Amino acid sequence: MILPRPRTDLPELGEVAQALTRLGERLEASPADSLVDAVVRCAVEWVDGARWASVTVMQQGSFRTLGHTGPEAAAADALQYDLRSGPCVDAVLDESVLVSGNLAHDDRWLGYGPRVVREVGVTSVLSHRLRLIGDPELIASLNLYSDAPDAFDEHAVWAGTLLATHAGLGISVAVSHRRAAHLETALRTNREIGTAIGILMARHRVTREQAQELLRLASQDTNRKMSEIAAEVVRTGELSLPRRPPSGSA
Repeated sequence: MILPRPRTDLPELGEVAQALTRLGERLEASPADSLVDAVVRCAVEWVDGARWASVTVMQQGSFRTLGHTGPEAAAADALQYDLRSGPCVDAVLDESVLVSGNLAHDDRWLGYGPRVVREVGVTSVLSHRLRLIGDPELIASLNLYSDAPDAFDEHAVWAGTLLATHAGLGISVAVSHRRAAHLETALRTNREIGTAIGILMARHRVTREQAQELLRLASQDTNRKMSEIAAEVVRTGELSLPRRPPSGSA
């Protein structure tokens, strides 16, 4: 689907509604596990001036990039996380929309701007705070980057606002989906470790704590995850333990 681009004059309310509907249909058609990718692709396709895009999330004071369209966007994000300063960081923290057409000389980000221009080639940026649902501790922003000066005008800001309106819901769905997948994996891993402990208890007549310590010892000795060791025990009924060195050896 080709999304409409903003006109040279700001649109009427009816056009805004139509644009939101088309944008919503496109995002809703994307699988939950690829919604973030759909959002950043839409941003580059639909917002005039955008060459790269990313989504930043902050949780418990830690920033990370949830999705991006290229290494330039990821690098522009990462530099901000290292410095704890920049438009996408400030958009998240200040609940704002931030735009700059000349990062090399923007007084708001004197540490970030010249470096991102020099190291990444990003000159203009537009960051929108995203409204997420379901987790008040999770905050996000949609970040648009360009290597051209003054890339984002009022029409780009308008188009970005439309995208951010639907992106907030889409990102919320994607985050919930990933959290559920991680939880399912954790539960499956815990069940397998519990089963392996039971096998070792029965086979070697040891306590639960001793069986768990045997798994941990095997994990450390082989430099493998405990979950991998447990899966092997469940599959084979055996646990390979490190052999003691011969008595009197150095």
